[in-house]
Amino acid sequence: MAAGRERRAEADTFTARLKKQWHRARVGVRRSAVDYFRGDGSDWIALVGLLLTVPLIAAGTLADSVWCAPSALVIPIVVGGLLLRPASLLGLYAAAATALIVEAVQLGPYTEGAARVTPGVVLVVAACGFFGLLVAQFRSRVGVPWRRGGTMLFDLRERIRVQSKLPKLPDGWHREMALRPAGGQSFSGDFVVAARTNGGRTMEVVLTDVSGKGMDAGSRALLLSGAFGGLLGSLPPHAFLPAANGYLLRQDWDEGFATSIHLVLDLDSGDYELYSAGHPPGLQLSAGSGRWEEKAADGPLLGVYDGAQFDSVKGSLRPGDVLMLFTDGLVETSDRDIVEGIDRLTGAADRYVAGGFHGAAWHLIESVAKDVNDDRALLLICREGPTAAASR
Repeated sequence: MAAGRERRAEADTFTARLKKQWHRARVGVRRSAVDYFRGDGSDWIALVGLLLTVPLIAAGTLADSVWCAPSALVIPIVVGGLLLRPASLLGLYAAAATALIVEAVQLGPYTEGAARVTPGVVLVVAACGFFGLLVAQFRSRVGVPWRRGGTMLFDLRERIRVQSKLPKLPDGWHREMALRPAGGQSFSGDFVVAARTNGGRTMEVVLTDVSGKGMDAGSRALLLSGAFGGLLGSLPPHAFLPAANGYLLRQDWDEGFATSIHLVLDLDSGDYELYSAGHPPGLQLSAGSGRWEEKAADGPLLGVYDGAQFDSVKGSLRPGDVLMLFTDGLVETSDRDIVEGIDRLTGAADRYVAGGFHGAAWHLIESVAKDVNDDRALLLICREGPTAAASR
């Protein structure tokens, strides 16, 4: 009992209470900073800081209007348009207008000398305030403040990248994928979802090309990649594309169609099935003959009509064989049809037959469709022969 009273007495000392208060204050400031960065906290800190800059700028203008021009008031206005909510922004504008009036009165008419408040200065400050208010209102309606907007876009891009990651394959197999959005953007309408099913003995891969390109198709690609990833492995292979087709039809998008190719590969035997929904054919390299063979399955575009049927084509990958899947941006342009594009792609791929296809996907896009203004994706599945496995 006595020991307990001594510990409570120590906890109630002035130093202990001061440490507790300091800890609470530090935690509160940290939480407020995190909430402010995420866009969930109040903007009063930014408002107070900007309100303090307005009289400072006005005082500098009255002291020396040559070095601190009256138009310097646009600085807090522009910053406020990025940081503040519309209601807070109006308060900042009122303070800036008051400062501008004081400057005009103290400096005198603009016709009596330079570096005074001219009609042009008023128009510039008013225009910056108008556009800042438009930006703030748009940001408020979207519900994504600028502090969180860049982080959100980065997070969306990373989600697409993670969902497109190919599973690890057993020894004797190699897989790689290269994806190049149109115009050097970060978002693409082409995506891949893949999974090991049937106890890991089967790999299923779906390569999809959403209508549109770049940022226009990126949001739909993100939604579809999540939905397709949930369907893959949850349904029998022959039921995947019909389910995906029904999902697109339920979205009722104005531009809602997509092409897709679904690979079901038995990793033990090398046998596979290809299901296609209006997608370019797959290409298989036979190690025995050294020739590329098209593997074209029948099926309509996804999201066009209900009750569509998707027939498969079967094949087998023997040691040394390569299967190549790609989107139309790699082989088809406005001045080149798909047949010519496929010939060009297989001709470029022949250079990698002798040395192996490790790292070839990225280089093939570079050599075949480097400057094409369309999303491009290329997937390689290689069953390595004894020589390649030994060299590795």
